[in-house]
Amino acid sequence: MRIHFKGLHFKGIVATSIALALAACGNVSRDVAKDGHNASEQVWPAPDSVTPMHKGGTFPNLANLRQVRAGLNKPQLSDLIGYPHFSEGVWGVREWNYVFNFRKPGSDEVTVCQYKVLFDENRLARSFYWKPESCAALLAEPASAVPAAAAPAPNKSRVLSADALFAFDKATLTPAGHRALDDLAAELRDQGDKLHAVRIVGYTDRLGGETYNQKLSQRRADAVMNYLVEQGAPAGRIRADGHGAADPVKDCPDGPRTQLIACLAPNRRVEVKIDSGD
Repeated sequence: MRIHFKGLHFKGIVATSIALALAACGNVSRDVAKDGHNASEQVWPAPDSVTPMHKGGTFPNLANLRQVRAGLNKPQLSDLIGYPHFSEGVWGVREWNYVFNFRKPGSDEVTVCQYKVLFDENRLARSFYWKPESCAALLAEPASAVPAAAAPAPNKSRVLSADALFAFDKATLTPAGHRALDDLAAELRDQGDKLHAVRIVGYTDRLGGETYNQKLSQRRADAVMNYLVEQGAPAGRIRADGHGAADPVKDCPDGPRTQLIACLAPNRRVEVKIDSGD
């Protein structure tokens, strides 16, 4: 009887896992293209099938939503609009779905919209869709809010080559790395109270073990942060994280080690995201 009970329990686990997998499959589009620009069939999940924490949808920060553009990786996108509202997954998937609420200015009227992001094979955001399509117009800024001769917004995201900052497989800044960071440190100092936050994220290539790469990426991010603070950047507004080999920007086939290391160079990087304003 005990063996029979365990068998039933195992079958129940398998059945539940299959049911969850089928439910997730029903929520995502079919055959997303490698470049992320389309899918053979777009599938929109039912708005009421959001995860419990997103029940009813969310009211997005419009300023952040307007900054969403092609080329953002998943951590950058999540910083702007959060993680997806459904159960399709986060890191291994090629599609994120959201339910956003927009309140009409001066009234209690709320418009509910669905938003879809498709990623390319390198997990970079490439195409964006609204349901209904008319929701896209809600992102337009009021004419009075746009200055007649508005200056272009400053670039607030920097990608630094780890090879320009560190020796291969090391986390100690080289003299050239110090020079590469001096201008950034001066920029952060000059912003004064306008500087809200700085997020530094270190990445490695896929060579080496997962735990080792995670620690190396964290040590490199910490090294950049510590140098910027030594040069006068405000320590309380800077955060450093290591993401290991996550979110590669280039995929390289296996081959001779020297050639593979050179090919994977773009993945060894430190991204600096600067949040500043008046």
